[in-house]
Amino acid sequence: MKEQDISPLAEASAKFNVNPVNFQLDLPMLEIILQSKAEVEALSAQAGLKIIHHFLEEEIQQRCGPRGQQSAYRHGQQPGYVVFAGRKVSITKPRLRAKAGKELRLRSYEAFQQDGRMQRAVARKLTHQVSTRNYAAAIDDCLEGYGIDKSSVSRQWKVATTAELQKLVQRPIPADLVALLIDGQSFRKQWLIVALGVDKQAQKHVLGLWEGATENSTLVRELLADLRERGLNTEATMLVVIDGAKALCKGVREIFGERALIQRCRVHKLRNVLEHLPLEKRSQAAWRVCVKWLDPISPSAARSLEEGLEETLTVTRLGLHESLVRTFSSTNLIESCFARTKSWTSRVKRWRGARMVLRWGAAALLFAEKGFRRVRGHDHLSQLLQALQSHQSKLAPMRKVA
Repeated sequence: MKEQDISPLAEASAKFNVNPVNFQLDLPMLEIILQSKAEVEALSAQAGLKIIHHFLEEEIQQRCGPRGQQSAYRHGQQPGYVVFAGRKVSITKPRLRAKAGKELRLRSYEAFQQDGRMQRAVARKLTHQVSTRNYAAAIDDCLEGYGIDKSSVSRQWKVATTAELQKLVQRPIPADLVALLIDGQSFRKQWLIVALGVDKQAQKHVLGLWEGATENSTLVRELLADLRERGLNTEATMLVVIDGAKALCKGVREIFGERALIQRCRVHKLRNVLEHLPLEKRSQAAWRVCVKWLDPISPSAARSLEEGLEETLTVTRLGLHESLVRTFSSTNLIESCFARTKSWTSRVKRWRGARMVLRWGAAALLFAEKGFRRVRGHDHLSQLLQALQSHQSKLAPMRKVA
């Protein structure tokens, strides 16, 4: 049987045999009915704090034991805090000492402090475009608290996004991927490489995030090796859509061999060609790009188009439906991830190095992933599966000969 996750609070309750909480509150019912909803919410918050105090007292009683047989003793009180409603709330914390005089930790108290509640609350607010400066105003004022000034919120956000980054770079790769997209993106004046996968159900998955550019051959080999170590099946035939960098193309061949059907991004290819042309010729080139037309105008543009031109037509050569061709002829699926979070990442006034960019980039990608839908043309994905199987069958006799 699969073990269920147990929260620190539930574990503390079971460990100390906490009885059902029974306490009384003075509730002048007529006044409550006549007062606003905000007053009721404030009263509920106070009730929540009473429940927290009950857990602390219950643990003290359990660990002290009956009178005359104490294994520990009460030792007064001291100021403390718990995380409640997205903020730190001051409480009076009871103290406990062993017979030898050493102070004992209260597990229930630590559970109310360290369960990540504040980090999750901060992450929810900031990903919904609440700035660190306005965080305090965005929290309902039903309970007095602290730890919600902009510097404190920034620290909590740093903790939360560091966890998001670790989650992204360590989680396993789905086993049934049929397409892999890799692209370098400019994000807040840094270059990040993003890998995105599409499985047999046409669902998208963010696979990884690295700092650097796809022109760096060493980084390309490392990121592909990292994907393989985390479960990417490099023995299966797969459609690999890349941004067109030669180092990335070479790295894919080194890892996948001929099993990779490489599709170079057409948007990147057109962009690279246009960069070689005079401004007055670019509008014409967008509609009339061909090697013969370009050669008299700009030989470098003609060479740029000719290099890897066949790999820009892979999805067309496979005979896929036009909707799938639009989906997999470019790496726009990756660009759309960052486009969804552009509004709240643009609110940051100061970027402090690559590590901060990586943290925010991971948060942006995982936030975008929550709203992922199946890729356009998913009704025709069986065509891609058949094309991959056909390519796999062609490679089988070649392996036997080798």
